[in-house]
Formats: sequence, C-alpha cells, structure tokens
Amino acid sequence: MGRGGDVRVAVFAPVTILTITLEQAADGQDEVHVHPGGQGVWQARMVTTLGAQATLCTLLGGEPGLVLDGLLSADGLDHRGVEMAAANPTWIHDRRDGERKAVWESPSFTVGRHELDELFSATLAAGLQAGVCVMAGTHQGVGALAPDTYRRLVSDLRAADVKVVVDLTGDELACALQSSPEIVKVSDEDMRRDGRLDGESWSDLERLVGRLHDEGAEHVVVSRGEAGAIGSDGRQLVEIDAPRLDVADPRGAGDSMTGALGVALARELPWEEALRLSAAAAAVNVTRHGSGSGRTDAVTALAERIRIVDRVGE
Repeated sequence: MGRGGDVRVAVFAPVTILTITLEQAADGQDEVHVHPGGQGVWQARMVTTLGAQATLCTLLGGEPGLVLDGLLSADGLDHRGVEMAAANPTWIHDRRDGERKAVWESPSFTVGRHELDELFSATLAAGLQAGVCVMAGTHQGVGALAPDTYRRLVSDLRAADVKVVVDLTGDELACALQSSPEIVKVSDEDMRRDGRLDGESWSDLERLVGRLHDEGAEHVVVSRGEAGAIGSDGRQLVEIDAPRLDVADPRGAGDSMTGALGVALARELPWEEALRLSAAAAAVNVTRHGSGSGRTDAVTALAERIRIVDRVGE
C-alpha cells in the first residue's frame, strides 16, 4: 500500500449482472450496449479509474457468465470468477427516450454452499494481497446468500489487518457491522427503507450515524443524492459540500463513492482527503453514461474544490 499509483483493492461482488441497454445515437439510430454491471463492478471500475488495481471476486455461470467473463477482461478488470451452476442475472433496459425503463430482468438465483465457500476463499486471498477490501451487496436479494457471510468475511479480513469498506443494506449491513468494518457507506434512501432513518433533519442524520457507530462502524459516510453526503470519524460529523454538476445518469454515484473510499484507504489518505475524493468520484460519475466511470484528472481537480463543513452543534 501507499500513496503512489501501485495500490490494489479487492472487491467482493457476489452478484454481477449482464446489462443490455437500448440507446439512441446522435443520428437517431438505435444502438445496443452490452456491459458487465452490478454494484461490485461499478465499484471496481471506479477503483481502476482512479489509477489503482481492482481485483473483482465474483460468481460466473451459464451463458451470461461466459459473456461477462469476456466483457470483464475486455474492460481490463482483473477478476477471479468462481463458477456457479446458476446463470448470472441479465437486465434488459430501454433508454432511447432518455429515461431508463426495465424491459426484462431475470429472477433471483441461489448461491450454492460450495460456490460460496470458493467465493469466500477467493475474496479472502485477494483481500490479504491488497490490504483493502470493498464489499458490495446482493441487490436486495438478486443473489441469495446467507447475510452472515458478511459478518464472517469482515471478521476474517479485519483479524488479518485488512481494511474493509462495506456498502450494504438490511440484514447484510447488520451482520457486517458486528465485525467493525473500517468504513460503512450507506445512502439515506436505503436507510429509510431499512427503518434506520426516520426523517430528513440534521438531528435524524446524527442519530443514524451514532447508531451505526454504536453497532460497529469506525467511519461512516451517508450519501444523500443532490443534498450532498455527510461523513463521520466517530468524533466529528461533517457535511461534504461538492459542486452540483448536471446529471446525465445518476446510477452508480454511490458505488463510485465507495470505490473511491477503498482507493483512499489503500493510499492511506487522511480522512478529509478521502471524503473529498469520494465525493468528487460520485459527482463526476453522474455527468456520464456509465456507472463507475469517469476520468482521473476530472475527479482529482474536482476534489480540490470540495469543502468539508463542520456542522457539530447545529
């Protein structure tokens, strides 16, 4: 690890999705775009965007898995694919009128015990080699696995001094918190859905952050869409004031933030620098079509323009 470009981040991605999207080109003709997708892929993509090396640990199965294996390689994403019996989920979306509409999404799949054991071991090895591991969820159960997997994996990595960033919800978050991850990144929308966030006031946010710390989080970042993110190191709760850029596609902003937090840990950046980098990654992502994408120079330049505002006592 270190501040230089030679840093690695492992990404636990139990669900990788084959995304097929219909778009309209500038000349009015229809286009088909086929990409690997899912929370872990988008996080890994931002890790590589920022000049670090991501190792994506994921499950691949069926014909969609064969396609994803090739697409991940074509994208330059180092991946440790664990073979599974089920086919990877596939999403077919239509964006020709500018709004994303689901045409068809495949049903959820169950992760087998031996498949999960192999994925667990692959992630443990990648995390030990990298020193930092980012953990993605299962997209509200698109891939069914025992939530306690997150408690065990965080615990084993932390026991070996690996820094862990989790971006989870529901039972998966609750289980991961039991093993005290380094950074917990959540969204206000997900926390309302989980019943952890009652309102929108600053005191409501303070209570949410306080409970996450009490349950085991060392650091907390809460994204709030256009309202901006907040961050806490357990001593100080701050607001992250980033320029509001025009939104081309909001999907993947939170995952870009999570990937950037992993890079910040790998580069051993101070906490406030980590917050600036993560907010800049999220802001640049929404200006583009393509989750987890961006340019390193744009993210770095924008990070210098982000203010960290202390709101303690308000």
